Amino acid sequence: MRIAKPMLLISTPIGLAIGLYEAFRLAGGLAFIMLALIAIIGAAMGMLVMTIRREQAAERAAAAAGAIAGPRRE
Repeated sequence: MRIAKPMLLISTPIGLAIGLYEAFRLAGGLAFIMLALIAIIGAAMGMLVMTIRREQAAERAAAAAGAIAGPRRE
């Protein structure tokens, strides 16, 4: 995984750029649809990452508040 992750991070955008170039070269109109699909998928992934980070920050804040306040007695 040490080698695969950086390779994927580099090769994926390069592959997308080459694919978009070829799509514009072969069928310009359909390339816009491809570009829109890539943008929608990217936005969905970005929102997912933001949601996960927000939930993790809330969990950390709740854990820190619980540690400061001490254990509850009921």
